[in-house]
Amino acid sequence: MPKDSLTITDNRTGQRYEVPIQDGTIRAMDLRQIKASADDLGLMSYDPAYMNTASCRSAVSYIDGDQGILRYRGYPIEQLAEQSTFLETAYLLLHGELPSASELDGWVYNITHHTILHENIKKFIDGFHHDAHPMGMFVSAVAALSTFYPAAKHIADETSRRDQIFRLIAKTPTLAAFAHRHSVGMPYAYPDNDLSYTGNFLNMMFKATEVKYQPNAVLARALDVLFILHADHEQNCSTSAMRSVGSSHADPYSAMAGAAAALYGPLHGGANEEVLRMLREIGSKENIPAYIQRVKNGEVRLMGFGHRIYKNYDPRARIIKRVADEVFDVTGRNPLLEIAGELERIALQDDYFISRKLYPNVDFYSGIIYQAMRFPVEMFPVLFAIGRTPGWLAQWQEMLLDKEQKIARPRQVYIGSPQRDYVSIEKRA
Repeated sequence: MPKDSLTITDNRTGQRYEVPIQDGTIRAMDLRQIKASADDLGLMSYDPAYMNTASCRSAVSYIDGDQGILRYRGYPIEQLAEQSTFLETAYLLLHGELPSASELDGWVYNITHHTILHENIKKFIDGFHHDAHPMGMFVSAVAALSTFYPAAKHIADETSRRDQIFRLIAKTPTLAAFAHRHSVGMPYAYPDNDLSYTGNFLNMMFKATEVKYQPNAVLARALDVLFILHADHEQNCSTSAMRSVGSSHADPYSAMAGAAAALYGPLHGGANEEVLRMLREIGSKENIPAYIQRVKNGEVRLMGFGHRIYKNYDPRARIIKRVADEVFDVTGRNPLLEIAGELERIALQDDYFISRKLYPNVDFYSGIIYQAMRFPVEMFPVLFAIGRTPGWLAQWQEMLLDKEQKIARPRQVYIGSPQRDYVSIEKRA
């Protein structure tokens, strides 16, 4: 009769071991019993970049890359993007269930009334050089918030955790907008509690001399959808950083600064900027065949195509493509959109890309939309961070409450020199 276990034969010793299988995994620590000798430490798994290692059990989000599926707490991303709001989705990620009407009202109220920053944070941001990157300012300012809320270190206190969650979701758009205004030399625009979450962010970003800023409803909704699409994505680089830093029981501001720093990298949060650069380099639809041939020759990469997880069309890319049409009805069509559409059409008919399962991902169209909405390229990773904040916090909270988790401490395979004796400098060759 079949058993949920794996039988391993160690050919070094002839010894057989039975390792239980649970949820399609074996526990790495079960390998430690496999030893070549009595003084052997035991077998370890070797998995650079965690290509096939599950570091946790999580109920926050689920991806089936082969089928092109993404769900938050079981809800398909398509349904949430169509019917939910970003703040309702944030509640879902953090609480596990969709809120009632009264729960949602209380949640939105608390976040709306935590958007203001301590005036000294403005002084902190003013200390950056005028050409400082907004993401560098954002990472630093998130970490600095921990000094304003010392109670945040009480991570075992549920009330304290709740307060910091309110603050981080509420204040990230304010920090982001202030970083932008500083970089372009404009005075800071304060939060407006009469506006929606994304409408208020647009207000803080773009308000000029008008007494009352009125965000375009279509653009505010488009930004809401984009934030939903970025809210969580399993154990990606920045989420792993959030969990790893948080596992030391650092406060959530410090942990999230680490996550945002990981997101800063061009291989993670900066990918949509690379798509824009590629489209500008192509220049026109007539140049696409030649560029695709360069991709096949290994001279350049096709940015915005392919994903470590998805081996099918990224479900977020389909949604973003629809959002793009709505945005461009307001802003006018971005000329890069025609190049992107034609590039996608040609690539999806080419056996080279089909056989390699290279389909458009979330970054392919998001940068074009952000640019059409007048966000500078430097703000793209900051926008990503705003959307990902509730996911980071949900993963952080889940990690803290998981009794199996300990401080993160990967093992290594040592490949350096064996023991050797110190040689005084005059005797060294």
